[in-house]
Amino acid sequence: MAKTNFQYEKRQKELEKKKKAEEKARRKLEAKNNPKPADGSEGDEPEADDADDADDADPAAEGDAPVQPQ
Repeated sequence: MAKTNFQYEKRQKELEKKKKAEEKARRKLEAKNNPKPADGSEGDEPEADDADDADDADPAAEGDAPVQPQ
């Protein structure tokens, strides 16, 4: 049976760690340069309000099926 190449596995693990660290540093730098987060999860409040207004625009839909509390 062939011997496991531990040096190769170790090198791959080191490369993965280095890649993750670089990605983290890049994200941190982007967050520092831009006040908004890169993923856009925050700061979308006006859009969420617009979505709520769209639900209010159809009053017929509200009376069709009563919503039961859970």
